[in-house]
Amino acid sequence: MAPMLFFPTRKSKVTAPAKAQAAPAARERGPGPRGWGGRGGGAAALVPSVREYRGTTVQVCGLWPFSSGTSSPMIGVPLGRHEETQATVCCDPISWFQRARLISNPSAFILGKPGLGKSTLVRRMMLGLSGQGVHPLVLGDLKGEHVDAVAALGGQVIELGRGRGYLNILDPGQAVEAAGLLEEQGHHDAAVRVRADAHGRRLTMVVSLITISRNSPPTDQEQTILDRALRVLDETFDGVPVLKDLLDVITAAPAELRQVALDRGDKSVYLKETRALEATLLGLTGGGKLGEIFSRQTTNPMRRDRAVVFDVSSIDETETDLQAAVLLACWSYGFGTVNVANALADAGLESRRNYFVVLDELWRALRAGKGMVDRVDALTRLNRSVGVGQVMISHTMSDLLALPAEEDRMKARGFVERSGMVICGGLPASEMPLLTAAIPLSRQEQQKLISWQDPPAWDSRGGDVEPPGRGKFLIKVGGRPGIPVKIGLTSIEASLNDTNMRWNALAETLLEPGTSGLAGDGAL
Repeated sequence: MAPMLFFPTRKSKVTAPAKAQAAPAARERGPGPRGWGGRGGGAAALVPSVREYRGTTVQVCGLWPFSSGTSSPMIGVPLGRHEETQATVCCDPISWFQRARLISNPSAFILGKPGLGKSTLVRRMMLGLSGQGVHPLVLGDLKGEHVDAVAALGGQVIELGRGRGYLNILDPGQAVEAAGLLEEQGHHDAAVRVRADAHGRRLTMVVSLITISRNSPPTDQEQTILDRALRVLDETFDGVPVLKDLLDVITAAPAELRQVALDRGDKSVYLKETRALEATLLGLTGGGKLGEIFSRQTTNPMRRDRAVVFDVSSIDETETDLQAAVLLACWSYGFGTVNVANALADAGLESRRNYFVVLDELWRALRAGKGMVDRVDALTRLNRSVGVGQVMISHTMSDLLALPAEEDRMKARGFVERSGMVICGGLPASEMPLLTAAIPLSRQEQQKLISWQDPPAWDSRGGDVEPPGRGKFLIKVGGRPGIPVKIGLTSIEASLNDTNMRWNALAETLLEPGTSGLAGDGAL
């Protein structure tokens, strides 16, 4: 039942009709905005505003002719009200792809200046989709903004950082258990695919760590040696190996590795080919800038039956290499778990699960190191085939186009162009040429986005004055007109959406009576 707006009429007070008739020329011109003017015209002295009511088609179907459709989508997570018609706007990439058929790709890209509610909008989608049976996955929360929301949903919070938690990149996760279950049920081909996917993800992560550590990728021969070493490790090692075990296999120089190293029976050739590789792996296992988090067994294995957030907020922003490595590990681990869930569901051993992947602070992830753009690019192209909806969050188009390599900048702009929907908050005027090159925006829509990025009004008393664009977003799908929506928070959501927790704690301290600080009406 689509909501409709209808406008009941009122009787207007008019002046008493004059006895004289209006001139024929005035009659030919027609009435003005307030009715017939002139002598005997009876123009209205007061034009009352029309009161608007809102109801469903069942409630107002008999009203005629003063009704009109609101044209706001009603399928998906309720985000807020239309800024102009006050109609409810429902939106999320999974519902608009799966149920409403409004977009062809279950993904969204959110742009907007800091402090205007981007993370709040994503949390609203997470909460709504969780109620519909979709599991949110925050694969790398760099600021810790989504931890409280996932915890409130009864989800799993996985802390990663120096001395906080560890993630073994050689851990196949649930792949071994799932492959064994598939073989027991006679699904041998599916079991082979699950094991192959787990092997490929572990190899990719080892290569990625070496690339970040060296600032250059390993050679083709080194990658071949790593691939064979992992296979030897799986055949001979009892339990879950770590990087130190992989290094021991390479150091032991078994016949399988010497064969792929092409040493021709001369072990000195093998030692020369693996010297640099052993040095890099030794740095990864001995601590260093990357090894501490990845050199031990996984402290908190990921589950596939609930919401999950990887809390990596303890990693300092200056440690860009470590951030890049952790994010890659979280993405690999998370999508490996999704692959296991899909394999079991395809075999009829589990119910089908859909996931909502959140890539927040994307600009920081892309700048963290080499290989990040390609990894995100692969994720954005495969989300529909693996049954995963995703949302990516960044500040501006300039952040995406500030990458050093031209090919990376083109790929980053493709993230916006390929997204099923683009949701824009307040943006500066300098962003409009870059944004309109990716998605069409009318002049009115551009002006609306520019007006939303203005700062709040001056208030010398220290009151909480919101910026004019806080909580306001424009939903764009292709060339269709944008839907401006204003998000309103419930009392429970307000307690989960404090992204300035440390600043607010300081403000409360300064405002306490009897404390020293710049608080009070007379403070300077």
